Amino acid sequence: MRVLLVAMAMTLAACASTPSDEQVAVGDNPFPVARGSALPPPAAATSGPGRSAPPEGAGAGGLDFGRWRGADPAAYAPEFQARVRQRYAGQNAGQIRTDLEANGFLCEDEQRLDCRIEIMERQCAIDWYVVIERNRAEPVAGYEVMCLGAR
Repeated sequence: MRVLLVAMAMTLAACASTPSDEQVAVGDNPFPVARGSALPPPAAATSGPGRSAPPEGAGAGGLDFGRWRGADPAAYAPEFQARVRQRYAGQNAGQIRTDLEANGFLCEDEQRLDCRIEIMERQCAIDWYVVIERNRAEPVAGYEVMCLGAR
């Protein structure tokens, strides 16, 4: 019993000697608070799931997307590529990029011109892309659909 009382007394003494939150100096905190110094949040996404879908048929810039809703990607993708190749035959990458951006594509031009529209519709990720390699004459265009829960 005496051992228990001594242990309780030592515990109470240890708790009583710990400084309260008000007594801790600001310099003791390993994560100092600097209110207002955080970076602003990133700008709203211009691609990805929140993006609007292109129309069925001709887009704002005139590119014909065809009837893509409910289309079989295996049949629609080659048709889309043929329309893209026909539209951009004989044009340089700069002209193609300008036209694709007018049709809702987001483009980046690092090692190649890569333009995409990516949307989410009914639990499906849908992706249109047009890629122009530096040493290729024709663009490669495609259409892919990946649905959640699909096997």
